[in-house]
Amino acid sequence: MRIVPYAARPGLVTSYLRQLRQRSLTLSDNLFAYVLNLPALVVVLALIAYPIGYSFWLSLHRYNLKRPDLYRFVGIENYREILTDRVFLNSLKVSVIFSLLSVSLILVLSLTFALLLNETFLGRGVMRSLVLLPWAIPGVVNGMMWSWIFNAKIGALNGLLYSLGLIDAYRQWLSSPTSALLAAVFAHVWNMVPFSVIILLAGLASIPGELYDAARVDRCGVFQRFMHVTLPWLMHPLLIVLILQTMNAFRTFDTIYVLTGGGPGEATNVIALQTVRTVLDFTDFGQGNAYAYVIMLITLIISIVYVRLLYKRGSFET
Repeated sequence: MRIVPYAARPGLVTSYLRQLRQRSLTLSDNLFAYVLNLPALVVVLALIAYPIGYSFWLSLHRYNLKRPDLYRFVGIENYREILTDRVFLNSLKVSVIFSLLSVSLILVLSLTFALLLNETFLGRGVMRSLVLLPWAIPGVVNGMMWSWIFNAKIGALNGLLYSLGLIDAYRQWLSSPTSALLAAVFAHVWNMVPFSVIILLAGLASIPGELYDAARVDRCGVFQRFMHVTLPWLMHPLLIVLILQTMNAFRTFDTIYVLTGGGPGEATNVIALQTVRTVLDFTDFGQGNAYAYVIMLITLIISIVYVRLLYKRGSFET
């Protein structure tokens, strides 16, 4: 058999050169794309990555502005101290109770409102617009509004209940530990429900109508259609709501700060509020950053648990 030299095969040489040219063009295109994205990457690193890394580095130091001469590296000592601190444990307990109550109420109310607003009725567009109004109110304004409503002297809640004969005297709603915590939960829920309603409405809009028609043919009632059609299709949106609202609940600061200030006593002193107090009131940047990373770790663990218990149950067979 006669072996034809490679140079004597012009078709193969042309094909090889074409492939080399295409690879060089691909590499140049990728390099050009990276060059175009380089300014955005630099901004992201400067505004996000660097502060995150620097705050973690501070959490490993003894750094209090009242005693700047004591600045030194202490490793995980700040974490050890706050994990054994009574104030931290109390703020963690308050945050857990606050999160359980608020997330549960948000889940139930947002699902109820989403199901109602998904139905066809006169004025549905207006109702959908009105539901979004609480979400547009900032947390500080939300806290001020509810502090006026719960005010013991001129509050609208006392005036309404007194005029209806449900109470015989104005009450100090924010002076009792239990009622103050419930007031903070209610204010947070009122502010956060609309966002969850939007997510669930989007999930309801993606459900094929043929599934409901088939369920009606099989003589399934409203509850059966909800359990076997609506709920499985809403599991992913519900997972998103659970994760986001749990993170929001653990990071809530502004509403509680304005509404109760963490009081009475430490009844509403959530972990985010204690973090800000540690940094601003005690000027302890080391422990304050350690608090922030503990919050991040808690929300990360909760998110992983949500994903394992909900998302992996199978992508929710539909």
